[in-house]
Order: sequence, then structure tokens, then C-alpha cells
Amino acid sequence: MTTARPTLWDGPSPVGAVDEGSWPVVVVGAGQAGLATAYHLRRAGLELGRDVVLLDADDRPGGSWRRMWPSLRLFSPPAFSSLPGRPMPPADDPYPGAAHVAAYLQDHEQRYGVVVRRGVRVTGVARDGDALAVTGLDAGAGVERRWRARHVVSATGTWTRPFVPAVPGRDVFAGRQLHSASYRGVEDVAGARVLVVGGGNSGAQLMAEVSAVARATWVTLRPPRFLPDDVDGRRLFEVATARRRALLAGEADPGGVGGLGDVVAVASVREARDAGRLRTAPMVAALTPTGAVWPDGTTDELDVVLWCTGFRPELRHLRPLRLPTVDGHPRTDGTTCVDEPRLHLVGYGDWTGPASATLVGVGPTAKETAARVVADLRRLDSPLT
Repeated sequence: MTTARPTLWDGPSPVGAVDEGSWPVVVVGAGQAGLATAYHLRRAGLELGRDVVLLDADDRPGGSWRRMWPSLRLFSPPAFSSLPGRPMPPADDPYPGAAHVAAYLQDHEQRYGVVVRRGVRVTGVARDGDALAVTGLDAGAGVERRWRARHVVSATGTWTRPFVPAVPGRDVFAGRQLHSASYRGVEDVAGARVLVVGGGNSGAQLMAEVSAVARATWVTLRPPRFLPDDVDGRRLFEVATARRRALLAGEADPGGVGGLGDVVAVASVREARDAGRLRTAPMVAALTPTGAVWPDGTTDELDVVLWCTGFRPELRHLRPLRLPTVDGHPRTDGTTCVDEPRLHLVGYGDWTGPASATLVGVGPTAKETAARVVADLRRLDSPLT
């Protein structure tokens, strides 16, 4: 399909910003959500590099998977962890690690000729007449750049916004505090007195690893719920897909994967659980300069607090739009922002589509986004046919 890039306007760039021209689509983020979106935009007839450009703060492919701890394992086999268009190749481990996923994303990007401007941290998306202006800091060149777009797809994920709860005394604890986003392996905590905080999959996987080399205590707001050993991401995706179909059909919400349990029993978790190392305690009442205070008033000395407390969507670049929020999120119809229909949010979790924060789950919402974007571009510009 031959496409023509529409001209949005001829106005000057902001003072000090390098004008990168007008684009039908700018995608912010080149991780799994950005790549899935680029694939479907390409399938819908847009030309990557001419009609679509991806902006990414990292200096190499692989998304956030390049920064995850080495022992992290997927919950599903490769065949059930694939982006649209290209199956993930097999790995030595039935449940591949982060390095395998990062290599797969790099291969996916190269295979489909995705054009990514790397080292560009997008700092703002703002309205500008009949388009959106995207501003980013080019770290390599040390300059600010500006793209103009008919549509912007925000696909920044959550990894750059680790969440740490406001536990009393958190700011006075004199030991080390790590979030799962900055944990790199047992060498970080070997031989230490460690408090692992958080009852989800990251908490379980890291407690399984840390408890083998450190005096570790696992605290959670409520006891973790382990999925049956034979349930992995394949079953979770089936449930998420059934929920998506029901919601699209206007049927009652059948509930998502949260109803099945919290923790997938990957091999390391099963081993630690069976060895009795995954016992939990209630959340501490407070941290002190040297340790923690328990609800009954007793204390323990600590060297490290490891926060496995999740992430929040990275949406700070959208602040100039002043979007109304519900539960902290912009209002969406599918992935389209209700209060700014030229903006689409892909891959942030159930509020942008069931299981959309997963490798296999982001595809349907990326496809929906591409269809909406291309339909609007065709409406506005007859050459896009």
C-alpha cells in the first residue's frame, strides 16, 4: 500500500528545539507494546520510518527486559509468549529468562524494519492545533527535538516508575533499600539480613532466590495465593482472553486472572515453597534506622529492604495534556484516550485491555489501536487508502 505523509502545519519549532517534522504517527516507547503497535500499523498499510517513528530512551533494543534481574523467568513457554508476527524461538529453559526475551525483541524489531530513534527521552506531549506536539531530549546530541503527529501512541510501560509504599520510617532506615527494578542478583544481598516486601510474583521469585543465601523474611499485606503447579501463563491468557471477549460483547465481567491466584509456581518458587522457605509474615509496622518494628512491638535488625511492590504507569510525559483521571489513569475507550482521541495508550495493563502488559496479551490491543489510527488517517487524507 502506498502512503503519503500528510503535512500538518508550517509553523516554526519552539526556540531551541530541533524540528523533526510532521508524522501521521509517533509511538513513544520501543519495548514490547511499541513493537506490537508498529507491527500492526505496518500490516494496516503505513510505512515504518516514513509514516511511523518510534522514540525510545534506551540506547539499544530489548525494552525493559534488558534491565531485569537475570534469574527472572517467564510464566509461559516461548510459544505462548510471542508478539504478533513472529513466534518466540525455543530456549534451553522451558520458561525463558529476561535475556532470551530481550534478544527476541531485538530480532522482532530488525525483522520488521522498525525505525526507532534511540536515546530520546520524551518529556512532553501537548496539543498544538489539529495535531499533537511531542518533545524529547536527545541524550546523545544533547538537544531537544520536536515531532508533530496526527496520532501519538504512548507505549512506555511501567518499569521506569517503581512504586515504594509510604511505610513509616522508610526515610530513616540507614541500611540499603532496593526495588526489584534495581536488583541484579544474590550478590546484592548474600549473607545479609533482608526484608522482602510484596506478595506478588516478583516477591515470591526473589524471596525464593534471596532466602537461599541470606537471612530473609517475607512480609505481605495478605498471605500470597499460589496457583496450582500445572497452571502457567497459558491458562492466565485464556482467562484474560475470555474476559476481553465478554466485555467486547457487552456481557457481564467474568473476572480476570486475579480470581485464580497471585503467584505462578515456576520451578524456583516450587522448590523454595517445598523446602519451607516461602513462609510469610504480616507487614511490619515501621522501619527504624537499624531495622523494623513488628505489629506486636518487637524489633528486628536489618541490612537490606527489598521492595517487590510493583510499578506505576510511566505517564509523566502526558502531563502537558492535563487529562482527567479515574483511579490515577486517563479515561480510555479501549486504548483511545477519551479526553484526547489522538492519543492512544497501549500495554499498561487491564485498564488498556485484559493482559495487555504481557508479551502475548499486548497484540490484540495493539491491533485495535492500529485499526483506529489508520481509519482516522484515511478519513483525514484520501491518499491513505
